[in-house]
This record gives sequence, C-alpha cells and structure tokens, in this order.
Amino acid sequence: MSKKEQKQPRRKAGTANDPKGILEITRSGLGFVVMPGDSGDILVRPGNFNSALNGDTVRVEVTKENDRNGKREGRIVEVLTRKQNEFVGHIQLSTNYAFFVPDTDKPMPDLYIPLENLNGAKNKERVIARITNWENGSKKPEGTVVQVIHAEDESNIAMKEILAENGFPLEFPDEVLEEAERLPDIIGEDEISKRKDFRDVLTFTIDPVDARDFDDALSIKKLTDDLYEIGVHIADVSHFVVPETELDKEGYHRATSVYLPDRVNPMLPERISNELCSLRPHEDKLTFSAVFEMNTKGEISRQWLGRTVIHSNHRFTYEDVQQIIETKQGPHENDVLLLNTIAQTLRSERFRKGAINFSSTEVRFKLDEKGKPVGIVVKESKESHQLIEEFMLLANKAVAETVSKVKVRQKDIPFSYRVHDRPDEQKLAPFIAFATKFGHRFDISSPENIASSFNAMLEAVKGKPEQHVLEQLGIRTMAKAFYTTENIGHYGLGFENYCHFTSPIRRYPDILVHRVLESVLQKKPVIDKKMEEKNKHCSEQERNAMDAERAGNKYKQVEFLKDHLGEEFEGVVSGVAGFGFWVETVEHKCEGLVTVTSLIDYDDFRLVEGDYALVGRRSGRKFRMGDRVTIRVVAANLTKRQLDFEWVIKAGLDQDERQAPESISKPRGRERTGVPAKPKAGTREKSKRKKKE
Repeated sequence: MSKKEQKQPRRKAGTANDPKGILEITRSGLGFVVMPGDSGDILVRPGNFNSALNGDTVRVEVTKENDRNGKREGRIVEVLTRKQNEFVGHIQLSTNYAFFVPDTDKPMPDLYIPLENLNGAKNKERVIARITNWENGSKKPEGTVVQVIHAEDESNIAMKEILAENGFPLEFPDEVLEEAERLPDIIGEDEISKRKDFRDVLTFTIDPVDARDFDDALSIKKLTDDLYEIGVHIADVSHFVVPETELDKEGYHRATSVYLPDRVNPMLPERISNELCSLRPHEDKLTFSAVFEMNTKGEISRQWLGRTVIHSNHRFTYEDVQQIIETKQGPHENDVLLLNTIAQTLRSERFRKGAINFSSTEVRFKLDEKGKPVGIVVKESKESHQLIEEFMLLANKAVAETVSKVKVRQKDIPFSYRVHDRPDEQKLAPFIAFATKFGHRFDISSPENIASSFNAMLEAVKGKPEQHVLEQLGIRTMAKAFYTTENIGHYGLGFENYCHFTSPIRRYPDILVHRVLESVLQKKPVIDKKMEEKNKHCSEQERNAMDAERAGNKYKQVEFLKDHLGEEFEGVVSGVAGFGFWVETVEHKCEGLVTVTSLIDYDDFRLVEGDYALVGRRSGRKFRMGDRVTIRVVAANLTKRQLDFEWVIKAGLDQDERQAPESISKPRGRERTGVPAKPKAGTREKSKRKKKE
C-alpha cells in the first residue's frame, strides 16, 4: 500500500479557531461533532458533512448558535484524520464503471471504482474496498478493491471488518515496511559501550505460550545474604523508532496493538516487534531498564534507571513458572521462587496501602485450522501472572516518580502519566445501596476508606452467589484510566505517580515515556508542547482497541454457540434492562439476551433499577444481576454479533418465592441498569449513539 493510497487529501478551509471534534452520525443521518470536555456537541446536517464520515476527527464552523439553551449548529470545513479508510460491502458493476456499496448502518456514499482497480471482483461480490481519493465533498469518492470475500473467508473478513470499523489499518504502508527492513540486525560495540552491560547476569522472560513479542525480562543477582539486584528490562523500542520517521508516524497513528481471538494487529511491523526488539533467548538485545536493590521483604535500598544490553538465558511460559511455584522444581527454581516470594510481598503491601483488588475473567478461544472456535477456556490469574505484574508495576511507578520530580522553570515537564480518578459519588451511591442489601458496609469518609471497603467486600464475597454481580457492578462504578499530562495519581493501584513504561512494542505511550525518561537522565528534559494532544489520541485509540477486542470476542462467542442451537446451559444474569436481561453462561462466558417478550407467557416484567432486576407484576418473580438461571440458545446472528436465549424453567421452582417490590419503574430505553451515567451539559442523550456495553 502506497502512502498516496493511505493518506487522503483533506480540504483546507476554515481557521485554526474553528472547533475540533469527532463526528458521530446517527442512523437517521444527522451528525454531531462531539467536542472535548463539556463544551457541548455541534449539530451537523447531512448536506454539511463535506466528505466527513462517522468517527472522523474534523474541524467545524459554527453557523448557528442558540444563546438560550447553548445548542449550536455548524458545517464541517476540514477532515483532519479519518477513523476508517477500508470498508466491507459489495460491487455493482456496469460496462464502463463500477461502484462499491458499503455494508453499514451509518450514512455513507458509494465509492466509484475504476475498472482497473477492481482487483478481479465481479458484479455483486462482497469485497473490502479502500478510499483512495475524495477531494471534494460534493463528488463521489474514489476507491480500490483490496480483497474479494469468499464464503470460506467470512470469519477472517469479520475480524478485518472489526479492525477497520474501529479505525485500525489492516496493512502497513510500503514506506514503513521498507524503513523497518533497513534497520540493522547487528548491535555495534559503540552502542553497547554507551549502556550498562547485563549480559552476564541471569535473565529470563515469562510470557504466554503463543507470544512472539517478548517486550520484558527479569534479571536477578545475589549481592549479600538478604540483598538482591533485580532488573526489569524492557525492549528499547525508542532506539529503533525515532521521532518523525515513517515508523514513528505509523506507530503513533495506531497507538496500540489490537488483540483479537485469532490474530494480533500490531502497532509496529514484525521486523520490530518480533525480531529486533523481541527479547528472544540467547540473543543480545538493547533494553531500557529499572534496576532495584532489595531484600526478600521487597524493601528497596537503591534503584537505577537507564539504557542497558541483556542476553536472555531462558524463555518461560506462565505455565512453566506456575509449575515451578507449585512443585518447587524446574529450571532456575531457586531464583523463580525468590522472585515470586518478593512479588507476593509487594502485592500484599500494595493492597494494604489502598490498591483495590478487582479481578476480571478473561477467556481464550480454542480454534481449528480455519479459525473456527471449537472450545472456550477461562483464563485464571495465578501467581506466575502476578509475579510479572508486580515487577512491571514497580518499574512503571519508579519511572513516573523519577520524572515527576523534574522541573523546568518551576514547572512540571510534559509527560504521559497513566491516571485513574476517584469514584464519582453519583455512581457510587446506588452501588453502595445495592451492596448493603447483602450486608456490606462502606466507609465513604475518604477515598482511602472507600478503597478499603471495596477490598473488604471483595474478600467477603469470594465463593458466594453474589460475588459475580458485586464484582461487575463495582468495576462499573470506577472511573476509566487514561493518559494525560495532569498527574492526579492512580486511584485503583493506590499510586501517586504512575505511567506505562513496560510495553513499548504494543503501546505508543510507553515510547513517549522512554523518550522523556532518556532526556531526563541526560539532564536535558524535553518539553513536548503537543504531549497532551498525543495523550488524548492514545487514550482514544486504546478505547477503540478495547471496542474491537470486545467485538472480536463477541463474534467468536456467537460463532461457537451457533453450533449449539437448542442446547441448554447454566448461566448468571449479567445485566438487566427494560426490554430483557443478559445471561452469561457459566461454562463458556458467552453472553446473550433473554427478551421480556419471550417471558410474556409467565408474567408482565418491569425494571426495578435500584434492585438491578426485572420483576413480575403478578408473581413477584425476580431476575436480578448475579442470579443463576438456565437458558436455551435459540438464535446466533453473526452479522449483528448477537445471541438470543430463552429462560428455561427448572422442575420444582417456586415461582412465588419472592415478593413483589412496592414500586416498579417503567423501562427507559435500551440501556442496562447499572451505574447511572451523569449527562454532560449541552449534549443530547448519549444512549442514542452508544453501543450496548
């Protein structure tokens, strides 16, 4: 793919004073430019899109302003960046020309496809097409066919479509690949001489069994009877990815790798991620390291940050390390067990100081040779995972603390902090009221006491029926972590200073952190005036990646249960709304919807928000979050990535065992109950343009 194809000309109009935001187009065809902060959205009518598409970052000229209610209307004058350049649809072929008709529920014009750009596509065939030219919003955009979709490729294409929908390129531009290939394989002695040499220190990596990009390693060396030098070594991606190069621009554009069930869409080409920077065993590698002198209690007496060179002695999988922890036998067992002892001490101390011990369930799909799921495995967080987690947290914290102390003209230097705000009181209140029904008390006198109350509750509910619902609702009360120059601390981890330093192969903010840290160590701090803009972009791309990963998992869940139509499974109610309730199967963690219309023969169910439940008017029968139910799989729609379940009555169930509540509220739209969202001033109802979470 050439640079000309990847980057579209943008219409230069308006001024830098015109507001900038993200265009969101509703199914009705109206657009809203969503502005940062609470400045309110700007309405844009279809004739004023000027070649902008849903999700694009645009500049908008305000043409009408209502002083009484603050509502504004405008027209788009410039497309700054496109969220999506590639689309799935079908070809309409005539004698002398062709058009690509996109499969999307968002208004979008067809693409004109010159016959020489059909790439073998025939009339009515489904294809992936890319926009190549759209200079004027009043004309049809031009495009080219990237790939013809065959029936056996449906799953593969679905994953590509998910990536494209969320703005992630499917290929690297030729210029980026060529630049990566020109990077040298051999580490010169001149470069090694500038670094601290750890090649003679025992070093190893611990990663998933199918990992190929090893971006972190641990080293350990005994200094005295109870003093050890422990190194956290991170791939020195910033040595290879230099500012303003094509590699850097592409890495920043993507900002993150995306992990789907059957593939990784990497932030950087494999030449970087799997070869030059991957800390493969028995190879010299360039690293950026945080080195700690500490005892077995995790008490740090000295730390050092800087660039290094390492030579990994062994590649462990998590399963390998877990076996050593459990059996006390295996390669380098004494060192592994010592590191695990220190990690568990650090973990306990972290929770004692206010970190919240939330745990989330992840699944891994067993795929056949064609990528079809044949099984689902629930992944557990074991001590081997926690070993790596604690030392990565330690390094991230140490780097953030070091940079936070640096001032230039009495001001903090721009940096990419990873922050997490305190819980919002309006979100916390209904959760506390719900938790109280299970006998849990919350001390809300301070943020520290709130965290302590959360941990006490999470410990108390282990193994109980309400564990799942309280964990899930508790997570929903929390703010979302993000990147910013404003260091407000990380509430969930209980850290005053925190950043992401340990995964530069797959996260662009880590590269930014490496660059700033190096400038600080050289006593020449870099003042990047665009750092906050970069942080916002990385946060947005992280959200897009999470949306893609959820969609990919959902597709594979539907694909898996499509072969189990009519079968019954035990499940847990995972969400409720006025139109039904969601159930997550216990065995496979697949989620589907039971609609109230399918319950009409049993009772007339209404939503009780405060109880997170659907309640029958006559029987008082409740379907509440966390309840165990039996369901039957009745439909699996791959196109919509939706599962439909039916509730199955089990023999002996007493339908009148629960009393109806005194007040029952009416359904409010197609939202789950959970923590009510606080509407922003000047914005329309967000639920109209949000997907069901």
